[in-house]
Formats: sequence, structure tokens, C-alpha cells
Amino acid sequence: MFDKLAKVESRYEEIERQLGASDAAADRERFAALTREHSELTPLVATYRERQRIGAELEEARTLRSDPDAEMRAAAEAEIARLEPRLETLDRELRELLIPRDPLDDRNAILEIRAGTGGAEAGLFAADLMRMYTRYAEKQGWRLESLSLSTHAMGGLKEAITLVKGRDVYGKLKYEGGVHRVQRVPETEAQGRIHTSACTVAVLPEVEPVDVKVDEKELRVDVFRSSGPGGQSVNTTDSAVRITHMPSGLVVTCQDEKSQHKNKAKAMKILMSRLFDLEQGKQQAEQAADRKAMVGTGDRSERIRTYNFPQGRVTDHRIGLTLYSLERFIGGDMDEVITALRNHHQAEALQGEREGRA
Repeated sequence: MFDKLAKVESRYEEIERQLGASDAAADRERFAALTREHSELTPLVATYRERQRIGAELEEARTLRSDPDAEMRAAAEAEIARLEPRLETLDRELRELLIPRDPLDDRNAILEIRAGTGGAEAGLFAADLMRMYTRYAEKQGWRLESLSLSTHAMGGLKEAITLVKGRDVYGKLKYEGGVHRVQRVPETEAQGRIHTSACTVAVLPEVEPVDVKVDEKELRVDVFRSSGPGGQSVNTTDSAVRITHMPSGLVVTCQDEKSQHKNKAKAMKILMSRLFDLEQGKQQAEQAADRKAMVGTGDRSERIRTYNFPQGRVTDHRIGLTLYSLERFIGGDMDEVITALRNHHQAEALQGEREGRA
């Protein structure tokens, strides 16, 4: 580990020399890349240097254990007792910082929510999930842009696709993908019986043009009249767009906007992210053949969380975490679970690194 850290520090110092050169800003792209790399390495190098300082102090204190002066020996023991836990903490932080960061974590994310089994109640639960994520996004200072929305006759949602923009969006939301189950008494239930319904959630990183190459010849674009609400011209013009990616069979439909051009742009954004996610899924499946590298199986068909309203609890089945604060959680106070999921994934990644070195 320390050989690797020494190389990282050497690289960090080289970047500082390059950034300090008189002509550093002449090449803007290179300057931006160096600045970004410097920023990414700073926490690791700062922690490493702190570890070196604490390690040196600890070694000095240990040599004083054999000092003939009893008072000096006592002071050395006290210093050792203070420094050893700090050194262990820094070593743990360094191991965690050395875990390769997912380069997609800083991306915006496309959040897809769909009503599953449970009829109208599933649609109402989908609307609840949309409100939950909206409130969580507001707490994070993120912005939301609706890409596609299909409502249910009873006020719920059939499907909602939203672009979430901000800092560390994908990094915080990526573990939300899967089947979310709700247990509660529907408002229409006269007998007071608890019903179980489900919704599926998918979280995809927003892609950039360089991430996915799509041949226009592989796309079939159909336009038609919208069947949903959206203004008087929506249902009288061919503004709705359906794009089919023929090699994969993926189909995306968008009809929220009055403009065919805007609907096509939104549909392409969703399609590109789904194609990218499909390719990422293939790569992860290959990696999983060697070692487990994701929370749970990563399979979107797996039930990941249960929201039990009669008991006021929310349970994340992947990490066995249960909170009896459902109202706060559904109100957007999701940090405790999201942090626990990220920590769990980080611990698994660290274990994978250890197994890879064994």
C-alpha cells in the first residue's frame, strides 16, 4: 500500500510543478485535466502525509519507552496511547481512499419509476416514491427535469422518468434501482385489509456523446399524435415520438412536449442512457464471475426495500437495515439508508481489493 501511496505523492508533486509553470494555462484542456487530477488526489495525499507525520511521532515516542527518566517514560506511554488509535484510523482511511472511485458518481442521473403489481394502489405508491425522491433532491440542492410522465386514472403514476441534476447525484441514487414493495391499507379498502403492491425503480447515469456510439441507421423513429394531457395542440399534431433501437430492441416513447423536436431530444437522452446502462451491465456481469462487486446481485428484479405503513418501518433487504421512521423517510429524509448502502458497497470493494492481492 505504501509503495503505491509514494507513487501517488510523486505524481501529485509533478502535477503541482506543471500547474506552477509559467505556460501552464496555455493549453486549456490540459490545464483543466491537471487541475481535476490534482483535486482528486488532494484528499489522499493529505491523509498520507498526515499518516507519515503521526508515524514518525509514534516511532519517536516508542524510543522514549526505555528512557532512564521515569517521568519521560510515562509521557512516552501517554503519547503512544494517543497516537496508535490515530494511526489505525489513518491507515483505514487510506485503504478506503485507494479504492478506485466510480467515475460515474459525479454524473447527473435519469430516475425511472414504474408502477408494478397492485393495480391502482401501485400507481399511488409510484407517486409517493416520486414525491420522496423529489424531496430528497431538494434537500441535496439538486434540480429535476421531467423527461416523461404517464399518469393513472386515480391520481397515481404509471411511469415517471426524470433527469436529476447536481453534485454526486448518481453516486447517491445508484443503489435505489430495484423493486420497492409497499404494505398498507389502501384508501379504497373497506375491510381494512393490508395490501401489498410494488414499483420498479431504475437509476441510470446521464451519458455524454462520447459514451455511446449509435448509428442513425440502427434507429427507427415514429411520430404520432399524443394521447395524454399537455395543451390544446398536443392532441392535434404529430408531436409524440417513439424511437426504437433495432439491435437491442430498446423502445423509448416521449409525448410530454408540444414540440416533436423536444420530444425526440428527450427520447434520445433516455435511450442513450439505457444503452450505456446495458453495456455497463454486461461488463459488471463479467466482473461478477470473478468476484462479487455490487451491493446484492445488482439484479433489478430483486426486491430491495419494503415500506410497511402499519408498522411505520422501512427495511432495506440488501443490508438488513430496518428503520422505524417511515414517515420521515418517505418525506425525503433518506440519508441514513443511502449512507449505509454506500458504506456497505465500499466495504465489499475493499474486501475485493484484499482478495485480489491475496
